[in-house]
Amino acid sequence: MSTIKKFAGQTAIYGLSTIISRSLYFILTPILVHALSPGIYGVFTKMYSWAALLGAVLSFGMETTFFRYLNKREDNKDKVYSNSFIAIATAALLFFLITILSAESIAAWLNGSTGKNLADYVFYVKCFIYILIIDALCVIPFAKVRADGRPIRYSIIKFSNIITVFCLNLFFLFGAPYLLKHHLAGSEWIAQWYRPLWVGYVFLANLLASILTLILLLPEILKLKPRFDFKLFGEMVLYSWPVLVANISFIINENLDKIMLDKLLPPSISEQQLGIYSACAKLALFLSLFVQAFRLGAEPFFFSNAKNKNSGETYARIMTYFIIVVALISVALTANIELLKYFVRGGTVKLQILYWSGLKVVPILLFGYVSLGIYMNLSIWYKLSDQTRYGLYISGIGAILTIILNLIFIPKYSYMASAWISLIAYATMMVLSYILGQKNYPIPYQL
Repeated sequence: MSTIKKFAGQTAIYGLSTIISRSLYFILTPILVHALSPGIYGVFTKMYSWAALLGAVLSFGMETTFFRYLNKREDNKDKVYSNSFIAIATAALLFFLITILSAESIAAWLNGSTGKNLADYVFYVKCFIYILIIDALCVIPFAKVRADGRPIRYSIIKFSNIITVFCLNLFFLFGAPYLLKHHLAGSEWIAQWYRPLWVGYVFLANLLASILTLILLLPEILKLKPRFDFKLFGEMVLYSWPVLVANISFIINENLDKIMLDKLLPPSISEQQLGIYSACAKLALFLSLFVQAFRLGAEPFFFSNAKNKNSGETYARIMTYFIIVVALISVALTANIELLKYFVRGGTVKLQILYWSGLKVVPILLFGYVSLGIYMNLSIWYKLSDQTRYGLYISGIGAILTIILNLIFIPKYSYMASAWISLIAYATMMVLSYILGQKNYPIPYQL
């Protein structure tokens, strides 16, 4: 029971920081929805969907690999840390060289056939190039903080990031207009560059917050001892590449529906439909908060307890508690949808009707998150047994379902198709992981 208490304690700290941080994001959602039309909010969603996909590529599956090899190579922890960081830093450098030279072409492709606002899209693309690089450089230092059992430091840095994003968004959306309206100090300088309700400020706020995060992680980065071991690196890559593909498949399941909505629907409605869907999807945030907090505490805990005699029983007990909590959260959110909907009301009656038209996706997405959370819990079996290829197979099947079914059904059913397909993909992954796990690494889950 002491191991369960230790896990619960660390998860509670991670959970508190995640809840506070995500709650600020949740509060930011109605602010953005109120200020921005569904079309502009769709641009916001489109950029972050692509960023999530590219971020998975840049991290190269090294976070999970780092935890595994810290446990596997306890006598070479410095080399594991060095190899992991250098691998991601090299990938980030290559990504920068390729994308920064192609920023205008990428912007034109994202902007679509209209050709309007191309200069804005170039700015968006460059912002996200820098955000992705900085966030990639933070992956392993953050993992080291978690591996060292320092959830409070992790929480402080994460909270600093989100409070920066939150405050800067408030300034750009409300503070600057207020200063201009009342001709207060600094208004003349602000008037030279300020553009009302420009979504680019949201991305700029994220970039500045990412820079702050990197600065706060400098103590971990400066502890890095550049000891590159090619043999160890080869082993780590063999372990990590299936994790990478699995992570990409996971991001496809999570975000590709939004990218495909933008590309498969008529240009006249694509960004509006995307904005409605993504805004209403935010109402499932509270469940994803718990799933995220669980993952942050679970992964290092599961690896560190893998050699314990009764580890299987411990994992099974944790799964039982997890299912109870996610079920309660799902029921509570579904029962209170009429109250929660006020977090996504627009600035006018017309916009409110538009946003609320997407509320029917929320219960479907909640069931999808339940399946995803159970899958994430189940997936520990192939990580502990060094059979990460199964993660590739399972998430790959989910990704294939997501791609094919969205291609077929989005043109006819819009975002309702995306919501149902998300549930189908996650449920399929959950069932496959359980069946394969019981055959290859049995854990006595209580069915």
